[in-house]
Amino acid sequence: MPLIILTGYPSSGKSKRSKEVADYLSARLAEEKKPFKIQTISDDDLHVPKAAYKDAREEKKARGAMLSAVERSLSKDTIVIADGLNYIKGFRYQLYCVARALSTPHCVIYAGAPASQAKEWNQARGDQGYDPQVFDELVTRYEEPDGRNRWDSPLFTVIYDDASIPGDAIWDAVIMKKPPPPNLSTVSRPVSDTNYVYELDRITLEIINAIVEGQRDFGAGGLPMVVPNASEKVVNPARSLTLSELRRLRKQFVSINKVRTTLDTSLLGNMFVEYLNTNLE
Repeated sequence: MPLIILTGYPSSGKSKRSKEVADYLSARLAEEKKPFKIQTISDDDLHVPKAAYKDAREEKKARGAMLSAVERSLSKDTIVIADGLNYIKGFRYQLYCVARALSTPHCVIYAGAPASQAKEWNQARGDQGYDPQVFDELVTRYEEPDGRNRWDSPLFTVIYDDASIPGDAIWDAVIMKKPPPPNLSTVSRPVSDTNYVYELDRITLEIINAIVEGQRDFGAGGLPMVVPNASEKVVNPARSLTLSELRRLRKQFVSINKVRTTLDTSLLGNMFVEYLNTNLE
């Protein structure tokens, strides 16, 4: 069943909107006699303290916990609401891939509030709020959703002083919508392919090596780069890409696809290029 992703500044009212979505869907499901469950997953549910966002490694663990919980919970009879910061577009893309892997609809709900209003609400929470410095850093790093991106679409923006959520529109988008077919990133491979992990490592390594060589030979900011094992091209941003950055993205991609669904090895190259292009924009 559908995945509903909340996003917004810290202390911007995401959990309030999450509860409103859950209440609306519960009532509508009962009214239409649909036997689906609703599960909300938040940092509190995962025992992730707000202090985790002070440290990059702890924050990475927090995102990993959310991703794993969503993967475990999504099923044919469970609607999952991911009530977290979800402020990085690359992470929203990962959540989108989980939904696509299961051929289930998804949507993004943006709890829109000015940073000043969110800061005021955060301060009012006292010790239960984010540390002021952490709050400011999270606001600075926040990547606003864009409905033109498939991983942020359909996008519902709910302003902080809106009286209610667009419940009917959300219902139509995630319950009435025909589930999407799996895309290149999520097509299942034959289980008998025992070389999957080897191919995953090999193909991704060859691609990042080609990117480093391409920028070394032609410079940054040029035409998209041709890489081995893929028909898609890699964007060439107007900055020098470091090997450590590319290795980090490769490690993330490999980690996601080792533990998630099995994938067709012939599509790994284009999958990885798509992942890189999403994160290098």
